[in-house]
Amino acid sequence: MIDPKKIEEFAKSITDSMPDGVKKMAEETEGKVKQVIQAQLARMDIVTREEFDVQSQVLLRTREKLMALEQRLDALDALNTSDKAQD
Repeated sequence: MIDPKKIEEFAKSITDSMPDGVKKMAEETEGKVKQVIQAQLARMDIVTREEFDVQSQVLLRTREKLMALEQRLDALDALNTSDKAQD
C-alpha cells in the first residue's frame, strides 16, 4: 500500500512548484469544493464513523439485555407452568 505521507509530500512538492497565481486559484477552488461537499453531505444526513460505532455498541448492549430478559421470561413461564401442573 502506498504511504499517505508520501502522497502528501508529492502533492506538496507539486503545489510548491506552481506559480503564485495558480496556487491562489487552486486554494480558492479547493475551498469552494469543500464547501459544496460539506453542504451536500449535510443534506444527505450522513453520520460519522464515530457516531455509527457508538450506535452499534448501543444496539449490541440492547440486544444482550433483550436476550437476558427473554431468558428470564422463559424461566418464569416454565416455573409458572410447572406450578400449574402441580395444582
